[in-house]
Amino acid sequence: MPWLQLLIATEKEHVESFEDALLDHGALSITLRDNADQPILEPALGETPLWNKTQLMALYEADVDTVAISEAIDKFVASTGSSAKWEQLEDKDWIRSWMEDFKPIRCGDRLWICPSWCEPPEPNAINLKLDPGLAFGTGTHPTTFLCVQWLDQVDCTDKSVIDFGCGSGILGIAALLLGANSAQGIDIDPQALIATADNTEKNGLPKESFPVYLPKDFKPQQVDITIANILAGPLVELAGQINALVKPGGLLCLSGILATQAEAVMAAYPEITFDPVCEKEQWVRLTGQKALNP
Repeated sequence: MPWLQLLIATEKEHVESFEDALLDHGALSITLRDNADQPILEPALGETPLWNKTQLMALYEADVDTVAISEAIDKFVASTGSSAKWEQLEDKDWIRSWMEDFKPIRCGDRLWICPSWCEPPEPNAINLKLDPGLAFGTGTHPTTFLCVQWLDQVDCTDKSVIDFGCGSGILGIAALLLGANSAQGIDIDPQALIATADNTEKNGLPKESFPVYLPKDFKPQQVDITIANILAGPLVELAGQINALVKPGGLLCLSGILATQAEAVMAAYPEITFDPVCEKEQWVRLTGQKALNP
């Protein structure tokens, strides 16, 4: 089935109004992207950033009344100095195209991350089944890859683990598959709790092996391995809470950090003796051990 796409180039302050108008006029989906090569690497707490110049891409079925939609938004387009144009999209199997973007990823000597529709390249390896879904974390982003790679390198056998900001649950699940005897997840997003529970079951693990909590429901306790793949700002702000979860002699893994932010994050954890910084595509992973007598 062919599709039509309406492209609108505008300033960020007009994006929400355009979104509402396009959805009111039958848009099936709306995607936002940078229209001026302006990187946004880390939002402030509670902030949902947009590029100063943003392009909206509204998807419609091919038989939509383009004239009526254009007439409905023309005045707003003109008054905001925006631009709008229609284009026809290639008629292809979009689901298959999307699936082809996700391939198995080797994350160390033992562990692979595999979409459910792919045969594991090494059936006898530890294969973590994970599909893109409700929450962040598929292994494709450098920060997630770095954390999973680290878990593959350390001894998780019979260890207790906390995944702070669990997202899809990928890190806690990886730890369990690598031999951890317990994992707990914490996330502020209820969707993350649903995603983690679903992914736990998809990997043949009982839900009770990886309980997940909203912060208000979690009872702090010290564990052998604490992992927090979030962002530098929250890692600094929550350093006291995160550090308190690491038992003396326990291991800490932090990511979601740009290389330029590494020193500031490490300074917030004085009780941790950090390993050399590990970097991938301008993102870093910080790992270390808590002093036995902090």
